[in-house]
Amino acid sequence: MSKQNTDGKRSARERLQEQRQRDESRDRRKRTLIAAGAVVAVLGAGTGVAALVAGSGKHQAPAEKAGPPVPPQGTQGKDHAAIPVGKAAAAATLVVYEDFRCPACGQFENAFRDTIHSLEDQGKLKAEYHIVMLIDKNLGGKGSVNAANAAACAQDAGRFPAYHDLLYKSQPVETDDAFAAKSRLLQLADKVEGLNTPVFQKCVDEGTHNSWVRQNQEAFSKSGYRATPTVLLNGKSIYADPANPLTPAKLRQMAAAAKH
Repeated sequence: MSKQNTDGKRSARERLQEQRQRDESRDRRKRTLIAAGAVVAVLGAGTGVAALVAGSGKHQAPAEKAGPPVPPQGTQGKDHAAIPVGKAAAAATLVVYEDFRCPACGQFENAFRDTIHSLEDQGKLKAEYHIVMLIDKNLGGKGSVNAANAAACAQDAGRFPAYHDLLYKSQPVETDDAFAAKSRLLQLADKVEGLNTPVFQKCVDEGTHNSWVRQNQEAFSKSGYRATPTVLLNGKSIYADPANPLTPAKLRQMAAAAKH
């Protein structure tokens, strides 16, 4: 065998060996990339699980209660729609249909609050509040229903008059649905002594009386009354006549003249 042929065969074997080395190196790189990809996929899946777990740990308000209306304690009248304030023996009964988002209701309350409370304290007047959600219905939002529910929760706690007045003193403008934020309603409750308890907070968070508020709104819509506030004294409308506007002095006179 010639040296040339021997060198040629050796070169061929060397080339084949080099090719095998290149192939093995390529295969190793491929396996490494596949393994790395699998690790990334596992890490990515782990990250997703971690995100779900982290998300599940966030505070979520309790789901609002659905179902039949739950009237607050001490309510009176048909469907227990009225929240009473004052002495039951009073000769004059002031019935007020109102909405905590309603600016005209705020004007009425701010103008007549002191007079009404004075007459209540003297035993000459008792009030019955029908809380509705007319502004939510007309403008959208949840401020009317959430504030009404919170007021009903305050009635359960025996703190309705103080919280009712505070909501009107803190009333936002009509287009600002600030009372939709339950945190705001709870913040205001801090200003009423003994109100902001865990029981009250649960009642506000869960919307315990929401169905009752909606029932009140349905009854108001069917009543023939068209606006809030609607104010009746012993069954007679006393606040809707611009030609004969109600004043605190007139309210005192009418309450004094009322008979059982």
